[in-house]
Amino acid sequence: MLSILLLSIFPAALLIAAVTDLHDFKIPNWISLVLVVGYVGAAVALGATPIQIAEGLALGAAVLVVGFVLFAVRFFGGGDAKLFAASAPWIGAAHYLDYLLATSIAGGALALVILVFRRTPPLPVYAQAPWIMRIHQNQNELPYGVAISAGGLLTFSQTPLFKLAFGG
Repeated sequence: MLSILLLSIFPAALLIAAVTDLHDFKIPNWISLVLVVGYVGAAVALGATPIQIAEGLALGAAVLVVGFVLFAVRFFGGGDAKLFAASAPWIGAAHYLDYLLATSIAGGALALVILVFRRTPPLPVYAQAPWIMRIHQNQNELPYGVAISAGGLLTFSQTPLFKLAFGG
């Protein structure tokens, strides 16, 4: 039972990251920290080998390096880079390309929806929700944490820890 509870950290953290990025255009550092610590706890509870755990953490470190390069060239936000890196151990190397593909598709769909939204005139009701006005008016940013989270949720059933918990 504890292992299943620990496994739920991944989708819960991704959902919180998506909502906070949509609301504030920021992904708090504590979410990435919870993902990394939760990965280790879930992996141990589910019986992953030390080598499997180390491989996941090494993938996360490699993704963090790439993410910071993308952040340095202003292609990516820092919170997005950290979320990608913190989710990498959960996804695993074998399915990381699937995760990137799902995230890319979700990101394209998100960009189209927000582009259409920003081209429509703001409604007076938006004043009741300032975060909606920020999305409407902020022409230079995209809450990509929403797409990263969608990609993670779409590939969650392929993750090594999910398979340890439910077979497959």
